[in-house]
Amino acid sequence: MKSVFATLQDKPRLGTGIYTMPDIALILGIPYAKINRWINKFWNERLGNYFGSTYSWNVDLTKAVNFYTLVELFVFYQISEAGVSSKRILDAHQILSGQFKTPYPFAMKKILENIRTDGQKVFFEQYDGSIYSLDITKQFNLGFIKEFCKNLDFDGNSIVLRYWPLGKNRMILCDPHHQFGQPIISGTNISAEVINEMHLAGESDWFIASLYKISENSVKDAIEFCKNAA
Repeated sequence: MKSVFATLQDKPRLGTGIYTMPDIALILGIPYAKINRWINKFWNERLGNYFGSTYSWNVDLTKAVNFYTLVELFVFYQISEAGVSSKRILDAHQILSGQFKTPYPFAMKKILENIRTDGQKVFFEQYDGSIYSLDITKQFNLGFIKEFCKNLDFDGNSIVLRYWPLGKNRMILCDPHHQFGQPIISGTNISAEVINEMHLAGESDWFIASLYKISENSVKDAIEFCKNAA
């Protein structure tokens, strides 16, 4: 099993992002306690044991994960909020991992575009239009509601590449190739947090924009993101 899932990352690698549990809670707006429990109990213990490794590594007094796991946690949260139990979501993750030969199925475009939920189970629509329930029985069931893939860019291999926390029409971007994946102003390496700190210090949007040679809308987006994440 381990050789099949050799891409599972259990240590930091250049260009894949480094997100501690506080970072994840801040970026995704999910309570820290949930993130802590999900990473330890679900990703490391349940899924990690299945793959013979772990999804996280230690950073100071907390754990950190890569960008793919960050996105998977977002997807897990969306399905969970729809009412699906953690066990059913993890069963779906495990089935899709085996089918698509990846430890990060919730970070793949073809899966995110075709996954459904009726609030109780998770479903996956095949290319032939058939829909089956992602549980141990794999019984067919036509009940589903809507797609929930959003605010993500994908590379040529259909693996998630970037995340736009405020939407693709805004300027805040999480890209693991820039600033270790922390939220930045798109097209720059300027941290959203740095912009917000200047705002909190009393500087005007115009002055901040002039100093960093960015638009005032970029400044406003950074301030809004940090405000929402607080």
